[in-house]
Amino acid sequence: MTAPHTPTRFPDRHLGTTGADLDTVLTSIGARSLEDLAARVVPATLPVLDLPQQPERPDAVVGGLSEDEAVSALRSLAALNDPHTEMIGRGYHPTVTPAVIVRDVLSNPAWTTAYTPYQAEISQGRLEAQLLFQTVVADLTGLPVACTSLLDEATAVAEAVLLMARAHRGPDAPVLLDSGLHPQLIEVASARAEALGIDVEVVCTSAITADGAPLTGAVLAHTTSRGLVQDLAGAVAAVHARGGLVAVDADPLALTLLTEPGAVGADIAVGTAQRLGVPLFFGGPHPGFMSVTEALRRQLPGRVVGVSRDTEGREAYRLALQTREQHIRREKATSNICTAQALLAVVAAFYAVYHGPEGLVSIAEHVHRQAEQLAVGACALGLALEHEEFFDTVSVRLPGAARHAVERAEALGYNLRLLDTDHVGVSVNETTTDDDVTTVLRALADAPPPRATTVPLGSLCPRHWRA
Repeated sequence: MTAPHTPTRFPDRHLGTTGADLDTVLTSIGARSLEDLAARVVPATLPVLDLPQQPERPDAVVGGLSEDEAVSALRSLAALNDPHTEMIGRGYHPTVTPAVIVRDVLSNPAWTTAYTPYQAEISQGRLEAQLLFQTVVADLTGLPVACTSLLDEATAVAEAVLLMARAHRGPDAPVLLDSGLHPQLIEVASARAEALGIDVEVVCTSAITADGAPLTGAVLAHTTSRGLVQDLAGAVAAVHARGGLVAVDADPLALTLLTEPGAVGADIAVGTAQRLGVPLFFGGPHPGFMSVTEALRRQLPGRVVGVSRDTEGREAYRLALQTREQHIRREKATSNICTAQALLAVVAAFYAVYHGPEGLVSIAEHVHRQAEQLAVGACALGLALEHEEFFDTVSVRLPGAARHAVERAEALGYNLRLLDTDHVGVSVNETTTDDDVTTVLRALADAPPPRATTVPLGSLCPRHWRA
């Protein structure tokens, strides 16, 4: 008679070796027990939970929860969260991920478990999707060559600094970082540059002139962290006159409406594709991007997917450029990013396909229109704006009262950005509604706002619209 099947318990499947196997491991490393091993490797200053001792019999019942009970308990804990509407910005925006992408990409192990496609012959679909990402980035930035994504926006800026240093042929010269970049971009790029002996200076874009010492390059903000849409043509020309390259950090959704970096002479464009349908994921991970001119093709970090033809004339996708240490000599490597955020780059690419060019423009117009309503409403309440040329981020002037406004918004369920003691930053996104705008205005002025007024699209920043 066959013995009844005993299902494997949750702890046995997830907590490692037990029984004789555990004794073998402990003996080989010279430990008497798991507690003895933990005492050797865990610093004494760290707090340690007092857990029940492992029973002598592996099949004995131990304290704790079953898998179903644990899931239920976790759901109960999650229900205690007080989720707020995020309007902080700084390169992070709530998005609407189409259900077909959630179901068929983010929930599909064929996509989520994929590593770097070393064998291109069995990765044609994945390579085609990454080539699509490169095409989207190249079209939006106005630069012809894009890689298949980087780790995130901050490291993309850092990679741009390293690229400029590699390409520089003259004596050592500094790299300028626009003070309008998001703070985390400046911090990461500065730290990476310092480790490699690259001189970095943080300056205001308006202070960059053609007169001065030679430069390795500059990273400029297409739209500043406080929301100002900048006219970069003069600064780009000034950096070039001093022998440097120019990288522009840009928002891909804004680029559907605003003049692209390539059109003002930029050599490099970087940014994050997070707001192209990639969920916030509690702050990460998110896909960074980079595109360059033809002259910098060989300096591009990461990898580039290209198209070849096989012996029968059929198109085939391949990794055309691989600058990773696994594929070339370590001293020649320009990036050690392995997965290159491929899954999230695919999500962003499919988001662009799902909506199409007209759909992306429509989303961008909605975002800007909500920002305009917010700006017009703030002015109607007697509040002043820090600047009137913006895409999605409005900086409202509240002398001495900015912190109180942020706290009022938080009480109403909205997270705003405290720029300084006198300014509050509000970033809208594709999920922002008229009700959101009304509530935020009430928090800013601590008074019922007037009815939101819609103004013609682009009336507050017409100089920077795409031709």
